[in-house]
Amino acid sequence: MFPSEISPLIGFRSSGFLFLCAVLPLLSSVALGTQTSLANHRSGITGFSNKVDDEVFVQLENADIEHSKAVDSAVLGKYNLWRREYDNEHSDSKVKFMRDQVIMARVYMALAKSKNKLDIYQNLLSQLKESQRVIGKVNADVDLPESAPETIKAMNQVLSKAKGQLYDCNTFIRNIRGMLQSADEQVRGLKKQSTFLSQLAAKTIPNAIHCLSMRLSIDYYLLPPDERKFPKSENLDEPNFYHYALFSDNVLAASVVVNSTIMNAKEPEKHVFHLVTDKLNFGAMNMWFLLNPPGEATIHVENVDDFKWLNSSYCPVLRQLESAAMKEYYFTAAHPTTLSAGSSNLKYRNPKYLSMLNHLRFYLPQVYPKLNKILFLDDDIVVQRDLSPLWSVDLKGNVNGAVETCGESFHRFDKYLNFSNPHIANNFDPNACGWAYGMNMFDLNEWKKKDITGIYHKWQTLNEDRALWKLGTLPPGLLTFYKLTHPLNKSWHVLGLGYNPSIDRSEIENAAVVHYNGNMKPWLELAMTKYRPYWTKYINYDHPYIKNCKLRT
Repeated sequence: MFPSEISPLIGFRSSGFLFLCAVLPLLSSVALGTQTSLANHRSGITGFSNKVDDEVFVQLENADIEHSKAVDSAVLGKYNLWRREYDNEHSDSKVKFMRDQVIMARVYMALAKSKNKLDIYQNLLSQLKESQRVIGKVNADVDLPESAPETIKAMNQVLSKAKGQLYDCNTFIRNIRGMLQSADEQVRGLKKQSTFLSQLAAKTIPNAIHCLSMRLSIDYYLLPPDERKFPKSENLDEPNFYHYALFSDNVLAASVVVNSTIMNAKEPEKHVFHLVTDKLNFGAMNMWFLLNPPGEATIHVENVDDFKWLNSSYCPVLRQLESAAMKEYYFTAAHPTTLSAGSSNLKYRNPKYLSMLNHLRFYLPQVYPKLNKILFLDDDIVVQRDLSPLWSVDLKGNVNGAVETCGESFHRFDKYLNFSNPHIANNFDPNACGWAYGMNMFDLNEWKKKDITGIYHKWQTLNEDRALWKLGTLPPGLLTFYKLTHPLNKSWHVLGLGYNPSIDRSEIENAAVVHYNGNMKPWLELAMTKYRPYWTKYINYDHPYIKNCKLRT
């Protein structure tokens, strides 16, 4: 009979060397089939531990606890490091018991080799291979072969013999501790590699989307000039319509934003999309929406390179990008020599930080001088509800309407900004609440009155050496719209579908907009499967261009 009541006692834990060491006599007695009570074993443990230098064990245990704390257990996307059966310490106990046997067999093999006990070493090695063969990739007791109990019994006998000849608690502790530290280092290295590869994948355009863009571009430039124009251009400045700003270089993502918005709009004929892309994707964006017009809505596509006023003499970001120091920062200093070294540096070379499409959000009145309000949308969102009520929200004299993202202690200003710098510390509250880019209502009249673009220029210029913040547009946005942001109800905008696997389903389905912020974009293979349908439902996979480029769910 397998002693299931003992399995919880021998689970391998990172800070229990004293306990594990003392429990080994208990294991050996199980192997020999003795009927000694647990109470007697506990007293034996106590007697044993009294003989050991308490201070040494305390130091070992404390050092191990601190070492364990140093290993960050939060993995990209918040995935659990442990298998499912570890959620319940009483489930699948045979599998866990056999894995603990394997761990102890490896420790005793090292001891046998160091003491030149080659016969014990060979017995342990032979039984270790058999146990590993039986376990294989099994995660549940029900999947174990019928031979498992015999394998367990045989391994217990080998371990008992090894224990009788080799057992020394201090040596055993050192070996286990060494194994733990080695495993920690391996986990640390693998996590760095995983982060690097995930970031690399997130910044890469899939072949199918690249194919789609290229085919659309070719066909667009084959069109006669008079067939390249969108209808309803008179609606582009209509003040009583609902205007959206969408800046994107991803044709498929932009199509989902537009399609989902229109399909959920109550009066689609009053919705106007102002889409800006780059030179490379200008033809593709135009061709896609010429072939697939957004129903009764109005759409217009522009090329950011045609905004001649957006130059280095006016825009601090462009001026900084032309400097030798910035080129060094982005293109030379951050080059990794290994996968693991590159994991922390790849984000600094993200092309979006060099693209004016990313910074264009700070120039909305310059791009749309005749509009009063505009709703800014990121291209990694999906609209699930009519958004027109947002134009009726009273921003109370503020410029920006956005959903706040802070909780009790996270996503506040000190997460994004360097409060050791006096420019930041003297002007901002570190506990001020952060908010989300991705769905923002901007009052362009208030923007002009308060010279928001001028405020942005001031902070961007001060950050030339990246002493105020490191990356992106959210930190300067927090500074620029400080005390000028009106909090919207959280149901308007639910974030995290690109990194958080634990968002409540009802929260997602009740949201007006869901946002795939994070690395796991829905058009990538590394997207979280359970969130993809909210995005793919707005793609027609039978469309000829999509079919020809082998785009699939």
